[in-house]
Amino acid sequence: MKNESACARHAALWPLVIARLPAGELAHDVEHLRRVHQWAMRLAPSAGADPDLAGATALVHDLVFVPKNAVDRDQGGERSAAAAPAVLAAAGYFPAEIAEIAEAVRTSSWSRGLAPTNALGVVLQDADRLDAIGAIGLLRTAACGQFMSRPEHPGRLYHPTDPLALSGRELDDRTQVVDHLHAKLLRLVGGMQLPEARVEAARRHAWLRAFLVELNVELTGAEPQLG
Repeated sequence: MKNESACARHAALWPLVIARLPAGELAHDVEHLRRVHQWAMRLAPSAGADPDLAGATALVHDLVFVPKNAVDRDQGGERSAAAAPAVLAAAGYFPAEIAEIAEAVRTSSWSRGLAPTNALGVVLQDADRLDAIGAIGLLRTAACGQFMSRPEHPGRLYHPTDPLALSGRELDDRTQVVDHLHAKLLRLVGGMQLPEARVEAARRHAWLRAFLVELNVELTGAEPQLG
């Protein structure tokens, strides 16, 4: 009965959430939500979280889109948490459940650096951050780079003379796609909290490092010494 209830409420949530997705933004599209939802449901038991609530948390975690090049890029979690109660209530969630979900969303932003305060927050952080690592994470990063590139501030895939920032230069991930791997993606593996998430993150992290080696070989003909 519990699983049937969860499926019914998740089914009610989907159209409400999809209606709020940013048009044309591939890194935060319906497939991103689907992947985070699947991982949240999968990780919930190991965190002692209710899968129904964990899945709902995943679905509402990006209700308010804040572009990565905005000055308030770290406010996405806060704003999505504020928007979540009305959407969750419309899907049949109760006040106590809504408060727990909203709190998990509030602490979800990597840019804010907040520690989760409940089990749902642990699940959401791990599920969302897994989607930022590996092949999927690389595709999403490239999509973000294209989305942010504007005539007045054109972006590029990598720094032309130091693509892997081996010189210790200052990173600029609002301009260069590959810089975002160093600024965020390669740092995520150390923050995973649940055992299964740590294992999967390590595998994806290794793939990202292998990609950077291949990129440098293609651009310079030499294998880099990564830190």
